[in-house]
Amino acid sequence: MSERNDISSKLAYFLIGAGVGAIVALLFAPKSGQELREDIAGATRRSLDYANQNVKALGQKASALYEAGREKTSGLIDHSKEVLQEQKERVSAAIEAGKRAYQEKKAASAAAIEGEQS
Repeated sequence: MSERNDISSKLAYFLIGAGVGAIVALLFAPKSGQELREDIAGATRRSLDYANQNVKALGQKASALYEAGREKTSGLIDHSKEVLQEQKERVSAAIEAGKRAYQEKKAASAAAIEGEQS
């Protein structure tokens, strides 16, 4: 997550620096006011187009990362459900085996007591 913040802040600093540099260069160029305004407007449009392209690319990359993470998480959840179901079945089988062993011991003890009394 911090990597995305680093990329976003670097991109923002780059765009700000490019914009300021373009404006300073235009202000010190020997041109008329009309030409200067047109150059500033053109530079602004190009900067906005560049920013929009990068924002779209960043958005697509973020979407792809989100989908990849979502698929991986979904797979982990499905695997966890399978493991949990297996454990439930093992515990149920162990409980049933314990009940049967108890009933058999109880029956054997009852038979032994009846045999002694006879």
